[in-house]
Amino acid sequence: MANLHENLISIDEAGTLDGLFASRVRRTPDREAYRYFDKDGKSWQSYTWGEMATEVARWQTAMRGENVSQGGRVAIQLRNCPQWVMFDQAALSLGLVTVPLYTDDRPDNIAYILRDADVRILLVQDAGRWRRLAGKLPELTSLKRILLLDDSDAARQLAAEDSRVRIISDWLPERGGELIRRENADGKQLASIVYTSGTTGSPKGVMLSHLNMMSVAHGGLALLDCYQEDVFMSFLPLSHTMERTVGYYLCVMSGSSVAYARSVAQLGEDLITIRPTILVAVPRIFERIYGRISDQMEKKGSLAKKLFEMTVSIGWKRFLHQQGRGPWPLGSLFWPLLERVVASKVVSRLGGRIRVAISGGAALNEEIARVFIGLGVPIVQGYGLTETAPIVSANPIEDNIPSSVGIPIRGVKVKIGENDELLVHGPGVMLGYWNNHAATAQVIGHDGWLRTGDQARIDESGHIYITGRIKDILVLSNGEKIPPADMESAIVLDPLFEQVMVVGEGRPYLTALLVLNRDHWAGFAQEQGVDPLASASLRDSKVLSAAGRRVKAALSDFPGYAKIRRVSLSLEPWSLEDGLITPTMKVKRPKVLEHYAADVENMYLGGPAS
Repeated sequence: MANLHENLISIDEAGTLDGLFASRVRRTPDREAYRYFDKDGKSWQSYTWGEMATEVARWQTAMRGENVSQGGRVAIQLRNCPQWVMFDQAALSLGLVTVPLYTDDRPDNIAYILRDADVRILLVQDAGRWRRLAGKLPELTSLKRILLLDDSDAARQLAAEDSRVRIISDWLPERGGELIRRENADGKQLASIVYTSGTTGSPKGVMLSHLNMMSVAHGGLALLDCYQEDVFMSFLPLSHTMERTVGYYLCVMSGSSVAYARSVAQLGEDLITIRPTILVAVPRIFERIYGRISDQMEKKGSLAKKLFEMTVSIGWKRFLHQQGRGPWPLGSLFWPLLERVVASKVVSRLGGRIRVAISGGAALNEEIARVFIGLGVPIVQGYGLTETAPIVSANPIEDNIPSSVGIPIRGVKVKIGENDELLVHGPGVMLGYWNNHAATAQVIGHDGWLRTGDQARIDESGHIYITGRIKDILVLSNGEKIPPADMESAIVLDPLFEQVMVVGEGRPYLTALLVLNRDHWAGFAQEQGVDPLASASLRDSKVLSAAGRRVKAALSDFPGYAKIRRVSLSLEPWSLEDGLITPTMKVKRPKVLEHYAADVENMYLGGPAS
């Protein structure tokens, strides 16, 4: 892109997150702020910053009428849309505390959060979600107002049955006056309580201040050049702290516009339509794109596959040379042709304008990073936790080591503690856990250093490498310690496997629970001479042996410890509904072990497979 313009708002000018928004409105009122798909009109529509200010003022007026005192908690359970921002900004400007909720989270989990945070106002996507939730909240009296975004017959029926329920279109005034901006508001005040989607126990409420999130956004901008001409594609839930900080507050700070994808299923079409310049995603998104590319290569034949592999190889060597970590590759002479014939076709599927793709939330497989970078998609990996608002580190474009999670952002310090645990200190570190002083004391020391729970090493250039998760380390019966995450990430690259969990705690050897991709299962079963429709086929010895060989192939580059001796197969994906994964797609290991207890025991009967 040419003629890019910086228009950054400093933390001092903003003061608070609502002050940040007000400053942006004043700076660039006529520039596009948000783009969304209007289902009724079946077209993409947009708001300017000035138009957003007018809408936020309406929400301020309506919310002020609910008489929630400063510091009161209000919750948002919406898909990504401009109304998410309107509610959030109105609440923050009135000194309220926002509690983001996942739209697809389990009702009992949401009910726990509403009770724990003592929420007074709840904004819900639709009538169906409130009806499912209402049954879990019969005794909750603190919830004074339930707002429904949709204006359906079902929503109006609920409003008629419960005086607390209002339709947004009825609740909002026709006009809201001028946008309210607080004077001399303290950025250290609590702005949001974000509940962790923990893999064990009840979720904990992470308390984040205005300054926590602004400092992280500002620190991120020191590593990632961002301009008012940039267009972010937003599809990770705004309840996910990475999307909220990077795909929302950072964009307000830089003046970039945000386009809200319709859904993950329609992401491919939306990327081509919107043509974003910056993409923020979790590794699973890149894994799925990689899987589709791999499938297509297999269908096209050996020549197309070899040409693709050549393009990636030469593109990767060009990247290393540009980074100062490799010689100039002779194959670069062929790059213009390879780019036109192969690479450009992949890049065009992402809209053709991606300046940088950011991966966070979990470890990105190095092979996937190599493929995308080799094709000309500049993908960088970052690292963070909800407890750090969330960014700790990221790879700069000019110093990008895909196996690393980058260098600390501005203002953040890191060091290695006991048991190789990564410790973090900086302005993004949370205020603590809501109503849980004991849990806070376990992770934040008197000196302010936060224990991440992740094992890491730091090289001489300051790049951080995550080596394992302390709680997830498997200790075999012989005392050998094995980090399963990288193994699982490698196995799931095989398109046959949709979900994977390595098992072995206290056991003599490693096994794996494998959820198969239904689209690939039929062909795989037929190759083994079994009926894909028969449930017994999943336990057939030929099928298990063949699946085991594919797992072995996926782990061929791993050290000797990475040997899966037996596998168990299933076609039922682990989901939020059955409580086996979190809203951020992390596997709840104890729950999976409990659910598949019989299968796990069977894998250890009779010893390891030969």
